[in-house]
Amino acid sequence: MLKKITLFTFLLCASMISMAQEFTPKVLSVKDQSALIDQWLAERVKTVLPEIMRREGIDMWVIVSREYNEDPVIKTLLPSTWMAARRRTILVVYDPGAGKDLELMAIARYDVGEAFKRAWNPDQQPDQWKALSELVASKKPKKIAVNTSDNYGHADGINATELTLFKANLRPADAQKIVSAEKVAVGWLETRTPSEMVVYQQIVAIAHQIIAEGFSEKVVQPGVTTTEDIVWWYRQRIADLGLTAWFHPTVDIQRADPESFDHLRSFSKRPDTQTVQPGDLLHVDFGITYLRLNTDTQQLAYVLKPTETAPPAYLVEALKEGNRLQDILTSQFRTGRSGNEILRAARAQAGQEGIKATIYTHPIGYHGHAAGPTIGMWDNQGDTPGSGDYPLYPNTCYSIELNAAVYIEAWDKEIRVMLEEDAFFDGESVRYINGRQTKLLTIPRLKPHLGN
Repeated sequence: MLKKITLFTFLLCASMISMAQEFTPKVLSVKDQSALIDQWLAERVKTVLPEIMRREGIDMWVIVSREYNEDPVIKTLLPSTWMAARRRTILVVYDPGAGKDLELMAIARYDVGEAFKRAWNPDQQPDQWKALSELVASKKPKKIAVNTSDNYGHADGINATELTLFKANLRPADAQKIVSAEKVAVGWLETRTPSEMVVYQQIVAIAHQIIAEGFSEKVVQPGVTTTEDIVWWYRQRIADLGLTAWFHPTVDIQRADPESFDHLRSFSKRPDTQTVQPGDLLHVDFGITYLRLNTDTQQLAYVLKPTETAPPAYLVEALKEGNRLQDILTSQFRTGRSGNEILRAARAQAGQEGIKATIYTHPIGYHGHAAGPTIGMWDNQGDTPGSGDYPLYPNTCYSIELNAAVYIEAWDKEIRVMLEEDAFFDGESVRYINGRQTKLLTIPRLKPHLGN
């Protein structure tokens, strides 16, 4: 895999240095974003794609998609200037064998970017399906993988019409070779390259910066600002930076009020709008999309009372319990272990340490809730059949999402320390892509230069 630092990586890193100085996140121009996406794609089809296809024993992968009904995978194979499939776009990846380069072909009227070369001449064969069938027959593949999957929507992108037409137009002997491309599709989607990871750190840093800015006196005025005000500030800030929110953020409050059962709210329901008050523990769930990669983060902030210069010790200790649960979970990551196995081991260790844990960690990358091993779900702390059985592979990313329930005696209630940070597994260990929250943000920020 290519490991050089590119001009665009340099530009992004330089912009982040500027961000630290100006307290304003910077993003690349649209033109530079496009060039970087295409550079990554060129690297990935030469390195990731042959590795995954040979690992799974697939020598032909056919991706079929129609405009406005795009396969989730095809969007990751299109050049940056293609916003969607055009008419019917058919991509074919053929592996002629070890030691040889993959053949990347498009049964389309033109090349699909630099990678997929046109392999259809409508003047000679007007029927696109027959042209595909002839290509398949000429390559004599052992298996023909298409995007069907019981376990992953990401890998189930060929629709019923396209699959029916594909089978109907293949020679009978070739139609018998059709298999699911699930593991190839998941492997392609989940695997990150060194070049991507250099910049992914900066993407997560931007997300962290936006969260910190929103959870500050710049945005929050206790007694006036509502949780919904903060949510919409986040949405506007994301839009102003030229980024995309892949889900609508949530901001919620846990507080000492014994009548408030905020910590018991269902994850399937948005929290009610509340006005922020001194003494509140704020929580945000936030994610952006940039350069085709996603972030997913949950962090906490404490609203200082007029008499306080730091968060209460009991909340500081509660956050430490949440961090300990993160450590327990990531210590269980092993190459080849399934998501279900990791979940069981982590929950058992947490129980031994007296931590009341709920774990619902998921892969992240091209999608926010991405393809790969599911490690628990908020509404199911047992095995998740299918996606939970998928094994852990190196060079993959995860949102370490969980909560520790902690009883706060001063509040006479239990709170959830809800945390989520993006991390990278290199095959040996887990590292947080841009660090993790280990201290509560404070509103307002502490100003040690001001005395009483």
